[in-house]
Amino acid sequence: MPQIEADGATLHYEMRGDGPAVVFVHGSGGSALSWWQQVPHFAQRHRVVAFDHRGFGRSACDGADALDPARFAGDLAAILDHAGIERAALVCQSMGGWTGLAFALAHPARSAALVLAGTPGGVATPRIAQDAAGVPQRIAERGFLGMALAPDFPQRDPMRAFLYEQIASLNPPATLPTLLPKLGALRVEPAQLADFAVPTLVTVGTEDSFFSVEGLREVAAAIPRARFHVFPGVGHSAYFEEPAAFNGIVDAFFEEIAPWRSSS
Repeated sequence: MPQIEADGATLHYEMRGDGPAVVFVHGSGGSALSWWQQVPHFAQRHRVVAFDHRGFGRSACDGADALDPARFAGDLAAILDHAGIERAALVCQSMGGWTGLAFALAHPARSAALVLAGTPGGVATPRIAQDAAGVPQRIAERGFLGMALAPDFPQRDPMRAFLYEQIASLNPPATLPTLLPKLGALRVEPAQLADFAVPTLVTVGTEDSFFSVEGLREVAAAIPRARFHVFPGVGHSAYFEEPAAFNGIVDAFFEEIAPWRSSS
């Protein structure tokens, strides 16, 4: 699979299928491997790209200074350039939302669509600030799996819960402590989105332990013409917990913006 050098990092990405391009952008507990239930589905009709953010999975970077989420959008641009992709839809989970929204703001012509799954993408609203303030305590109380998945998911599906944890364990242990304080400092004020025209879908699970339904509803309201979908009984990782439902909602969104298909 391709690797490229970009801005002090070695970036790993994978590409499958043919058609209008879709890029899957993982969260802080994952890597390109996280999308194993999406890549085969979407590669039937799309050129699918999945990559490891710098400092995650198989993407390395040169020290703590280079492990900066402010560089994520530039990394995505470098990957698309290397892959020969001019325009793509972006499907972003949790931390990946900061990457996708920053890219779409910087490169609207290259952004066919944006899916923010369980993520505000840095959009600063009152309820999101309230949600974020309680995250450290909830992590201490519930642990990683308790935050990343619906509370009853490990009991309902212990094998996939185990796989989720194993995928997360492949990331270097120093990455999150270095990265997350920097991520929290990256904010998008609603006023910056006044002229944002990239078709956007915001999704959230009712059992999301990071961001509430009310918080992500505020985010969707801040993005002009954004669609909003709630997954009942699902936690922070709808793409992993309920892949058929997640894939179907994203498929329907892509069908709604069908001119992208014919123009790509």
